[in-house]
Amino acid sequence: MIEKLKHSYHGKKVFVTGHTGFKGAWMLAVLKNLGAKVKGYALDPEGQTNLYTLLNGDKLCNSVIADIRNKEKLDKEIHLFQPDFVFHLAAQSLVRVSYDKPVETFETNVIGTTYLLEAVRRLERQCSVVIVTTDKVYENRETWDAYKEDDPLGGFDPYSSSKAAAEIVTASYRKSFFMPDRFSYHRKAVASARAGNVIGGGDWAKDRIVPDLVRALSNNHTLTVRNPESVRPWQHVLEPVCGYLLLGARLQEEPQKFATAYNFGPLEADNLMVRELVEKSLKIWGSGSYKELPDVQAPHEAGLLRLNISKAINELGWKPKWDSEKALKMTLNWYKSYKVDAQAITESQIAEYLE
Repeated sequence: MIEKLKHSYHGKKVFVTGHTGFKGAWMLAVLKNLGAKVKGYALDPEGQTNLYTLLNGDKLCNSVIADIRNKEKLDKEIHLFQPDFVFHLAAQSLVRVSYDKPVETFETNVIGTTYLLEAVRRLERQCSVVIVTTDKVYENRETWDAYKEDDPLGGFDPYSSSKAAAEIVTASYRKSFFMPDRFSYHRKAVASARAGNVIGGGDWAKDRIVPDLVRALSNNHTLTVRNPESVRPWQHVLEPVCGYLLLGARLQEEPQKFATAYNFGPLEADNLMVRELVEKSLKIWGSGSYKELPDVQAPHEAGLLRLNISKAINELGWKPKWDSEKALKMTLNWYKSYKVDAQAITESQIAEYLE
């Protein structure tokens, strides 16, 4: 994988939205390893402790702090940079926040995506674009069937439905302006990527199970688990990040073939209940406790969600490298080590993954 990605990205210009976020910061670190020239566009990193700051993100890219909803600014920065690749990660990405801020969630996730695609449409050069959404874009029937890319889109909560709408916008632009059979005319290849629940070092978001777990363990508190039987496709953050980059590389090679949607998730055995994830984590950490306390007043969240990743495996040549046990070990080891040298532990995990 490392040689494939280095060949595709070394010396190339890569525009990343959402670069100050958890997943975006990991992508910056990987792109630095690959020798890419990166420009980031995002809001300020959240919180006093955040991965972007710990990694000295301003040294990993040309950072532009701005809102994805600022159409003129976004258009200007993309056209000044003239990217070879665009990875759109900027989003309001929390289900619970979407209930509190539904309008902001739809503006950011739907209109922001539209503004980005419109800026790309005006580029007068070849460009490969990956729009990152989520596994929650599907009309979730709460069954054990794993969702395929051609299953109906939907979404109960504002976050999920806004991401499904972003997928519809992306498909519309592909059919209307970036038709694969007319690539020689417009020279834009646009794909979307739907990833499962990610874990990894450097995530301090509220109401996410691993950050909540680490906070509890670090303070010798008992973790409260709201939805112990919820099933999710857990994976280490490097799995989808490198999947996105591989998809971008494939778009550059064969734009007419790969301009479509792809799922990125774990193998079937690593679709775990929250309870299983917590118990594995406590065993790896070596201490800690939890209690199950369902919140009957909580807004709706999906209880069962699984992804079919056969398309990414068969067409892209991508597959998960780390099982849930390995992903949890790498994640918890990162949190135990980051205060000594966050950059070193991050770089060592990237190197191990890319071997």
